Amino acid sequence: MQLNAPSIRQGMILEIDNHLWRVMKTQHVTPGKGVACMQVEIRNIETGNKSNKRFNSTERVERVVLNQRTMQYLYQDGDDYHFMDMENYDQITLRADMLENALAYLLPEMEVMVEFHDERPLNVQLPQSVTLTVTECDASIKGQTATGSYKPGKLETGASIMVPPYLEAGTKVRINTESGEYIERA
Repeated sequence: MQLNAPSIRQGMILEIDNHLWRVMKTQHVTPGKGVACMQVEIRNIETGNKSNKRFNSTERVERVVLNQRTMQYLYQDGDDYHFMDMENYDQITLRADMLENALAYLLPEMEVMVEFHDERPLNVQLPQSVTLTVTECDASIKGQTATGSYKPGKLETGASIMVPPYLEAGTKVRINTESGEYIERA
């Protein structure tokens, strides 16, 4: 499936020069002079090599069509993460490097979409937002309200996040899984 370069998003699988690449980071660059482009950091699925590629905004790239299955995350065993198919109860194991962006939000029993290419798991898609508990953050100061300032906090998965100053440890919050930003209290 062909798509325009500005439509490239983190986590997509692209086919470039007959190799499959996972998009790790994207940045839309608009120079003062010239054509806008997409700066993309990609990782080769076979070799694990990283590369940076720049696409003009008018270029089209080949997105690999993947089959999606709903799976439940079961547990972690070292660098291996185990998932179970919700329809036929088959289990698969994915390496930590395949879940790089998802690890910060993954909790046991969470349902995710696992994407397959020719029956080979390649990618995990998280829901748009997840609800997690803030385990650590600085104490709130009396009278502090929702302002533009944020303080560092730590989620139950170990990920760091910036939270509003009035939040306390133990509060459940909704997190945007694409940007990693705080959305609201849950």
